[in-house]
Amino acid sequence: MGNNASHLGIQVDRPAAEWGGRLDGEGAEHLRWHQHVNSDRFAPSEEHSTSRPVALLGFASDAGVLRNQGRTGAASGPQALRTALSSLAIHQPRAVHDAGDIVVLGDELESGQVRLAQAVSGLLNAGTMPVVLGGGHETAYGSFSGLFDHFREHPDTRIGILNLDAHFDLRSAPRRSSGTPFKDIANDMQAAGRDFRYAVIGISEPNNTRVLFDQAHALGVRYLVDEQCGAGNLEAVIEFVREFLGSVDQLYLTIDLDVLPAATAPGVSAPAAYGVPLEVIHAVCRYVADSGKLGLVDVVELNPSFDIDARTARTAARLINTLIGV
Repeated sequence: MGNNASHLGIQVDRPAAEWGGRLDGEGAEHLRWHQHVNSDRFAPSEEHSTSRPVALLGFASDAGVLRNQGRTGAASGPQALRTALSSLAIHQPRAVHDAGDIVVLGDELESGQVRLAQAVSGLLNAGTMPVVLGGGHETAYGSFSGLFDHFREHPDTRIGILNLDAHFDLRSAPRRSSGTPFKDIANDMQAAGRDFRYAVIGISEPNNTRVLFDQAHALGVRYLVDEQCGAGNLEAVIEFVREFLGSVDQLYLTIDLDVLPAATAPGVSAPAAYGVPLEVIHAVCRYVADSGKLGLVDVVELNPSFDIDARTARTAARLINTLIGV
């Protein structure tokens, strides 16, 4: 434990793994992720770069999913995401570093979330945009806590959370889990005297109890249910995102892969019977990436144990690739 990702100035539990994949050549025209990550060889020079460097950070955790009575296996998500990213082509080089993993052992979730928050805050302080690879959706509490710590001395900065998810994850419970992160965040924001700005795309009405809808309404949560998010409703979905972005200065985008239909994303803790089409989720990601307000991303709930032909991992990798803009 405690390996130092010195080039990024943070402490991680497990250093970055070796990247590998298809090799067509060494020149920039042949570039793929595995050749580019952790290398400045093809990165644009500082004077020509218009994008912050990206830092990948794994959160290898199943503890929250287990507490929430879900299918465990998400702790293997970070490495599966790296594997799916490895052979994707790079077209617009942007510095990308792999910072390694925060590892949750057994039921030690709270301490893992503290370490994740410290790492995210450290990456932001270093001038990078963190992309956290989950892990169950308990990842969100650590991710947001790091972003909030980074802006703690700037109380006028309006931080918003956009969650692409079939679930509100607003449960009230004695202990944190993959079902509680946004209620826990709401409590923290209230304690700090800050507004809780939270929007969700893809809510499955049959999979969220009336108590959760009441909680969302009480907290002023904006949301679209999955039936409002078909391909024919794309313009309305983008308008929803546009209006939410107008109310915030910094955006935390969290993607729970169970927002997608089970046929597209079978490898998740709670597969969706309905879901939001990939083309809609992809369009939202592209719009957010182009907004200039994206400060933090995480992608969660990939469960490789239940994936089919790495379908879910490959889909997630495509979304990450779009968000980073490479």
